[in-house]
Amino acid sequence: MEFDLPKTAGIFVVLFAIIAIGTFMSPMAASTVGMVLGGLLVFGIVTLFVGVQHGEYRATRR
Repeated sequence: MEFDLPKTAGIFVVLFAIIAIGTFMSPMAASTVGMVLGGLLVFGIVTLFVGVQHGEYRATRR
């Protein structure tokens, strides 16, 4: 399966939405939920960027 920008963004949004729904259902305060989701979003974007860069590196070195 080849991933392009729309597929990658769609999968990222779906996974983040699942995590966000689970976080909203937890018994944490609203401010804590906001901080957790903000951190998760930043971590997810950084991880996605590093993964894409690593995949491009592997694809050009084979």
